[in-house]
Amino acid sequence: MTSSSNSKTYRGRFAPSPTGPLHFGSLLAAVASYLDARAHHGTWLVRIEDLDPPREDPTAADSILHTLDHYGLHWDEDIRYQSTRSDAYNDALQQLIQQQLAFPCACSRKQLGNQLHHGICSTLQTSDIAWRFLCPAGQLRISDTLQATQTYELAADIGDFVIRRRDGLWSYQLAVAVDDADQGITHVVRGIDLIDSTARQVLLQQALGYSSPIYSHIPVANEANGQKLSKQNLALSLSTEKAADTLWLALAWLKQSPPAELRGVNVTDLLTWAIANWQAEVLIGLTSMPAPGDFQRQL
Repeated sequence: MTSSSNSKTYRGRFAPSPTGPLHFGSLLAAVASYLDARAHHGTWLVRIEDLDPPREDPTAADSILHTLDHYGLHWDEDIRYQSTRSDAYNDALQQLIQQQLAFPCACSRKQLGNQLHHGICSTLQTSDIAWRFLCPAGQLRISDTLQATQTYELAADIGDFVIRRRDGLWSYQLAVAVDDADQGITHVVRGIDLIDSTARQVLLQQALGYSSPIYSHIPVANEANGQKLSKQNLALSLSTEKAADTLWLALAWLKQSPPAELRGVNVTDLLTWAIANWQAEVLIGLTSMPAPGDFQRQL
């Protein structure tokens, strides 16, 4: 994908949240990350980001893994479940506290008035508190192989963000930064809807002494009304009955131009062709595109 890629060290990942079954939009991210890893003779991991039990479907993790397997997207190494990683996240939090880069906060959203948080709170509470990362001043620039360089004025755009919630659950940002480092992830290929999370993750990586992966944010697939396909918007779940046809459509949506004669062949042969012909650069600058009609709801 980029001249800085090293086929000997490439480690990529797909990291879905188990809040529902996979849909076409999440398949695109899985396929793009898988193909980029395989095209660079790298390792591809799957991580289940089960950090928020109240929002999760207890059947979703197994459903996601079954669907990936049915689509020929076979992972290397054991599945990681973030729900088992609390000790590692706590170690990172304690390191940030010792560095005076994390502080307790009892501020509610109402108190903040939907404004960014700035500066250490003076709270005497020891319970019912969140922990926030103390955002530094200045500017952050993040390169992306598919999108323009992202520039953030940290005080105006980021502010002090939560790394452990008031209910005791770990934040997505901290967990991802810790696990990407622990798993040696060198390349992150995911949807552009997560591009602003990258800034927060990079800040945590820098504070914790981690290296940052190479980021590539692919466009998102939209419904007919312009909303992105998502579980929140009740996107249609993937069927495993026509996996090869759906995979062909995913490759076409990713602008890989799969030959018509490959439509309907088995997923193994289709992925073999896709790995050999993977061209991520055709997605440069694209931020969104309509999903195929079969995957759009009648809105």
